[in-house]
Amino acid sequence: MELMNIARVRWACRRGMLELDVLFQPFVENVYQDLSDEDKALFIRLLECEDPELFAWFMGHEVCPDPELARMVVQVRGRAAP
Repeated sequence: MELMNIARVRWACRRGMLELDVLFQPFVENVYQDLSDEDKALFIRLLECEDPELFAWFMGHEVCPDPELARMVVQVRGRAAP
């Protein structure tokens, strides 16, 4: 599987919601490069989700129905801060 280069990942992290930007951008800058290739692919898959879904998952209003994506949500929430 071919992964996105870091510039494309940074661009994909630019969302329409500030709440998501403040989670994704620090995560990409501080954590993404150290992820396994599988987790990088999972993070990219997470970024393909719609903003309202992501917002609900990250704010705890809903639980992500996909267990792998739910694991990445927890990882991003726990490690996004510098």
